[in-house]
Amino acid sequence: MTDFKKILDKAKELESKMKESQEKIKNINVTGISGGNAVNVTLNGEGEIVSLDISSKILKEDKAIIEDLIKAAHNNAKSQLKSKTSEEISKATGGFGIPGFKWPL
Repeated sequence: MTDFKKILDKAKELESKMKESQEKIKNINVTGISGGNAVNVTLNGEGEIVSLDISSKILKEDKAIIEDLIKAAHNNAKSQLKSKTSEEISKATGGFGIPGFKWPL
């Protein structure tokens, strides 16, 4: 019975740490850049765009090029966000991870 109690205690501790991590993740901001700093996209921890900056220099470019630069900056930011959220979750779980757990990004 003691082993089961230890398991429950660890589960409660892990749950608490995960809640803390989720709050920290919400406060993360990452910025993706493309086109030699011509486009900057900032995402918050929930993957929402909070800032989009397009240099006036590239506004003269073809629409398709601008679209590609925006997508590239967004993908860059999303990649950074995935890395940071994984890092935060790893801290909470003590580095052992949770099989099948994937932050919704």
